[in-house]
Amino acid sequence: MMRKPWDFAFTAEPTEVAVLRRAMRMHLGIWGLPEVSDEAQLCVSELASNVITHVGLGTPAILAVSMNGMHLRIEVHDPDTRALPTLLDAHIDAEGGRGMALVDAVAARWGVQLRPDRKITWCELVTGLRSPNGHVEGPGVQRAETLLEFHTGVRSPCQPGPGRVGRAMAEESVIAVITDFLHWLRAHGCDVDEALDRAQTRYDVELGSCCDGVSRRPSA
Repeated sequence: MMRKPWDFAFTAEPTEVAVLRRAMRMHLGIWGLPEVSDEAQLCVSELASNVITHVGLGTPAILAVSMNGMHLRIEVHDPDTRALPTLLDAHIDAEGGRGMALVDAVAARWGVQLRPDRKITWCELVTGLRSPNGHVEGPGVQRAETLLEFHTGVRSPCQPGPGRVGRAMAEESVIAVITDFLHWLRAHGCDVDEALDRAQTRYDVELGSCCDGVSRRPSA
């Protein structure tokens, strides 16, 4: 799976925080990383709120998200190079200072980069990936790989090697298994088109549960 970096320009306003959270949740669903969605949304909220509180309302900022190896990297860019975030030992009754403490609690690492024209506050989250372009071993993926191994006699055919050739071979293995199941359905008197529609619907529901209800089904 190719996870291309993306960014989102926003204005430092409380109402924008919810928009950033939704964007993060949707993209992580598309990327196949719903397991880190809660932590990522928390980090986005805190980093954006930090700009609102310490830089100022209405400040133009940018959320940038990418993969750094097998870590999810979240950055918030703002134009103020003076207001640096600080990790405080904030108590429960403290009025401020807990934002970066929360980020520190869930992130593998975080920091600040200063550029001539802006400040970048970033954090990185552990994803559970085995390779940058791989997938998280969810139950559905595990069952699929077991079927593919039985069908092809090759262990983990979805990861035969890097590059386009490896991915093409893996895709052909998956298509071959799906084709065999379609033959099985037809041989047992099942409606193949109905079965495909039901499978697509179930897939959309499962994907939608981690994508804020946005269907990824291609239009006909």
